[in-house]
Amino acid sequence: MARKHRDVLTVEWVKLELIRTAYASRGGLFARMDPRVVVLWYLVLAIVPWLTHNITVLALLFALGVVSVVLARVGPLVLGLFVIGLGFDIVYTAVASLFFGGGWETLAALGMLNLKLGAVSMFSMAAFVSLDPEKLSDALLAFRAPKLLAFGVSYGYRMLPILMEEFITVFDGHRLRSAPVERPGLFGWRVVVRVAKTAVRCFYPIFLNTAVNVRTTIEALETKGFTYGAPDARALRLGTLRVAGIDWAVCAATAVLLTGAVLAGQAWPMFR
Repeated sequence: MARKHRDVLTVEWVKLELIRTAYASRGGLFARMDPRVVVLWYLVLAIVPWLTHNITVLALLFALGVVSVVLARVGPLVLGLFVIGLGFDIVYTAVASLFFGGGWETLAALGMLNLKLGAVSMFSMAAFVSLDPEKLSDALLAFRAPKLLAFGVSYGYRMLPILMEEFITVFDGHRLRSAPVERPGLFGWRVVVRVAKTAVRCFYPIFLNTAVNVRTTIEALETKGFTYGAPDARALRLGTLRVAGIDWAVCAATAVLLTGAVLAGQAWPMFR
């Protein structure tokens, strides 16, 4: 079992998980929906938690966020980072509150804030993990976003694997040219510092390579008439978008659950 976990927690596994997350290759409920509906669904649920201070409503919204994450099939890497970040946030805010003389009211206010942040974060994961670059770009075009912005989002997603490959190549090159640490120190802290410094040094050549790639891409697009052909391309890309029954079903279920959460919050006023 220990060997299995060591094989999973590698740089290659992290790279594959990021690519799966960026390209929405895990499927899930929201991946089968119209991207415009997914974006609107996210915007509504990202705003609602900030309009109430009722603990009951916020707890139910948090539970709805958990269900959304499960239905969206969020990967273990993103979900693990979310759990670790939220856990550390709860711990350090509670310790800081008690250290500076805060009471139970302060802890309750911080807990309410963490519920809001957690719910919004889970809705964000469920929505954007389910949208691949093309779907997200199409949704932005449908909402009349600038064409260059929609293209930039799609291009940025597609550059992610290239940047990761370049980072790994440069990082391995630094490690091959460097001598190993003679004395690792307690818990290998010198090795950790060495790896951190090497990672920082890797960003400089990556920035230069990225600038060259971007310049080459721009020249190739302009040569093919990207700017002049953008209006026709918009009509072709948006022609395939359709709002199906699953989109209406998810919107109706969300509306019912939000109404139920508000009614539950009014039924238990002691939790306000």
